[in-house]
Amino acid sequence: MTCMDRKTEDNDMIQLKKELQSALIDRIDYSKDTTDEELYELIDGMIIADQRVRRLAVSDREQLRKKLFHALRKLDILQELVDDSTVTEIMINGPDTIFIEKSGRLMRYPMQFESREKLEDVIQQIVSGCNRVVNEANPIVDARLENGSRVNIVLAPVALNGPIVTIRRFPDKPISMDDLIRFGSLGGDIAGELADLVRARYNIFISGGTGSGKTTFLNALSAYIPRDERIITIEDNAELQILGLPNLVKLETRNANVEGCREISIRDLIKSSLRMRPDRVIVGEVRGGEAFDMMQAMNTGHDGSMSTGHANSCKDMLSRLENMILMGMELPLSAIRRQIASGIDVVVHLGRLRDRSRRVLEITEIIDNGTDEIGRNILYRFKETGVNEQGRIIGELFKENELICRDKLYSAGIYR
Repeated sequence: MTCMDRKTEDNDMIQLKKELQSALIDRIDYSKDTTDEELYELIDGMIIADQRVRRLAVSDREQLRKKLFHALRKLDILQELVDDSTVTEIMINGPDTIFIEKSGRLMRYPMQFESREKLEDVIQQIVSGCNRVVNEANPIVDARLENGSRVNIVLAPVALNGPIVTIRRFPDKPISMDDLIRFGSLGGDIAGELADLVRARYNIFISGGTGSGKTTFLNALSAYIPRDERIITIEDNAELQILGLPNLVKLETRNANVEGCREISIRDLIKSSLRMRPDRVIVGEVRGGEAFDMMQAMNTGHDGSMSTGHANSCKDMLSRLENMILMGMELPLSAIRRQIASGIDVVVHLGRLRDRSRRVLEITEIIDNGTDEIGRNILYRFKETGVNEQGRIIGELFKENELICRDKLYSAGIYR
């Protein structure tokens, strides 16, 4: 079969699906809730009755059946990608252009939405599933799918070639610290040291760029939190997959909507969480003025708290935190720096190298030295030593200094 014949066959299949889908919509009884089984029965009846479908191969018929169901009940052409565990990112640049990241490689996906309206229907289905609203008046929104995948949506007039949808898919099973060691993100001895810091209730901040694995690393660290503690997680969109903690409270922000519901921000949730008797507060990511409230939590008896933020290095993360706090509070810079130095104990910086691997690049202890400057003691720094035959970067975290502030370790009965 030539490329031209294959393209004609694909177009015929798209047209057939469109016609059957339209007929199917007309047959559905909207006066009652149609179950998935009943919808499949309707689809099967149409497939059996249509002569064009009967001429298709069995595999093509099965694909058509699945696509019709996904178009009406799921996320249309996206559903197959969402269900594929090897796909980690889905990037939709309008109805005609879809890119995916699969097994660490970025590639263009051959399918496209049948129309802009269909993509907009899928977007409304996504946001309604988590009580969010997106429209021309409110064209940017963060949401999530049923499986926990994170979704960012940008509509016109902000997106000139939109609608733009970016879906970050998380593993079905949370990645553990053992997995990260196996992937080469860090060594087992360093993971053991970080585990001790979590158990000893050191306040840990994880920094890194987009896609560097901050949420994954935070999940892995949370496995070392003692089971008898009360933990409160606060996120824009619930992404953390913390398991094994019975006394866990999960809070999520809410956008304002046209029905009169007011916005509930991360700042609101942090303030409220401090009245819930938490042992630790975990904030998925700080981006603005909520950084001040996070520092307050770390400085008011909630040792062992953790959070993440975007930055290019541990040093840059501290500068960004200063700027974030300045957004929401009129405080002298010296006072802000003292808050940060007394609140955060350790910063772990992650990065994505040119071979697309995610590594721990630096671990820095934050020192409260009583001055107007934040003291930094670099514990480990990643050094590249070469490249193997597969093009993977060879390197490891080399120790630069010993941990200075050991009081919490000793209080927890840990002697290193």
